[in-house]
Amino acid sequence: MAEGGPYTRIAVVTGAARGVGAAVARRLALRGMRVALLGRELDSLRQVAAGLPTEAHCFEVDVTDEAALQGAARSVDARLGPASVVIANAGIAAAGPFATCEASLFDRVVEVNLIGSANTARVFLPQLARTGGYFLQVASTAAFGSAPMMSAYCASKAGVESFAQALRTEVRPAGVGVGIAYLHWTGTDMIAALDDHPVLRALRSHQPAPARRVHSPEQVAGWLVRGVERRAVSVYAPPWLRLVQPLRPVLPLVVSAVARRSLSALPSEELQRTTGVLGAGGAADLRARGAVPPVPPVTPPQT
Repeated sequence: MAEGGPYTRIAVVTGAARGVGAAVARRLALRGMRVALLGRELDSLRQVAAGLPTEAHCFEVDVTDEAALQGAARSVDARLGPASVVIANAGIAAAGPFATCEASLFDRVVEVNLIGSANTARVFLPQLARTGGYFLQVASTAAFGSAPMMSAYCASKAGVESFAQALRTEVRPAGVGVGIAYLHWTGTDMIAALDDHPVLRALRSHQPAPARRVHSPEQVAGWLVRGVERRAVSVYAPPWLRLVQPLRPVLPLVVSAVARRSLSALPSEELQRTTGVLGAGGAADLRARGAVPPVPPVTPPQT
């Protein structure tokens, strides 16, 4: 990845203001790649860029705004050259019961995680086709076995997995590789907020000790970048997750059984408590969007 002409040396990372995105950008830069950092918080992106050893450009953009993302893609091409690596990492999460979660928040999680990833692929695919590049979709073990109180996040991560699998076959004739990264517990502010939720904390406590271990963003970034170097079809963070793949048909049953025990042991007021958006990244997205007015009800035609 560090050899060759300029077409092999440009990386784009979404959600690069903090956490895994920022750590991946640092790892790629240490391997000699110039980096485009995309995210909602320009000041944080600039702080990340200032610590990189190679040329980096920052673009404040909402991945759900396709027109703005198209503009960012054109700017990346003009300033750095066509991307040879694109990592669709931007994502947010919300926790709480589906019945009490605001529809706008549920929709936003799906929009950022799934539609935002599709937008990212759409606007950068022409560049990747020119460079014979590689697109890495960041998914999650939430796609393995959906956890209660995380319905929007689990649905979106299952969605991006299916999206990337379909995309892989479509773009292979153009010489573009597509990988899926499965992340487990990673030490970001999103996970710290998730552990404050009693149901989700109980679910995690029932996992085997190795599965409860929290890995640092830097360690996860190392696994992801090694996957980029290999143009891997699947990247597991941690690597032992590949052993779980054959068990996926039974994982939803296991998660459901553990969840039922955890839910039954909690008072009803705890079950009704809605945590809302998790982590600083999700909070930044909500601040950037501002207050969203409720959609007025539509009266259907009367016949």
